[in-house]
Amino acid sequence: MKTRVLLADDHKIMREGLRSLLAVTPGVEVVGEASDGRTAVQLVLKLMPDVVVMDIGMPDLNGVDATRQIKTRAPRTKVIALSLHSDERFIAGMFKAGASGYLLKDGAFEELAHAIRTVADGHTYLCPRIAKTVVKDYLRDAQTAANSGGHALSDREREVLQLVAEGKSTKEIAGRLDVSVKTIETHRTRIMERLGVHSVAELTKYAVREGLTSLET
Repeated sequence: MKTRVLLADDHKIMREGLRSLLAVTPGVEVVGEASDGRTAVQLVLKLMPDVVVMDIGMPDLNGVDATRQIKTRAPRTKVIALSLHSDERFIAGMFKAGASGYLLKDGAFEELAHAIRTVADGHTYLCPRIAKTVVKDYLRDAQTAANSGGHALSDREREVLQLVAEGKSTKEIAGRLDVSVKTIETHRTRIMERLGVHSVAELTKYAVREGLTSLET
């Protein structure tokens, strides 16, 4: 039986390249592609792939929050982060969200194929180049993470913050999340209060700093 894979990356050329390489990889079948995190979550619920290869810096819903939603709603699906980032914040964020693997985009394709097989078998795969970073992060005092401003926000508030930072209007965000405009206004007010900021510009800087969005869309 083949391992069914979903590719989630906002760069089309990246998805096409991975699809072409995986097409000739024994035991692997690409069943879908997503260009943003929200679409990735929707396709996982529809297609129920075995593994999702997930970019972190995606529009609409970033890879960390998309992974968290996938693991909550489709826990049997494994997620492998494929990212440009070797920063410990991104690595820790993905594993805490439920990812089973983490690779850097400048690695060889053979490593990704090996990682897919590894996580599909129920194991964890970590790129050797970032193993030291992960060990260091998990040995730190957990209280540091608990005191982080990003962790003070709920999952829905993180979604709203990302969309605000990406320039979406209150009406657009309400439509995207299927809630009222008043609800979004309440979320935005609460986010500003919790983070101690007073403008959209400050919210945007915070979102970029915390890796919720790269704005490179």
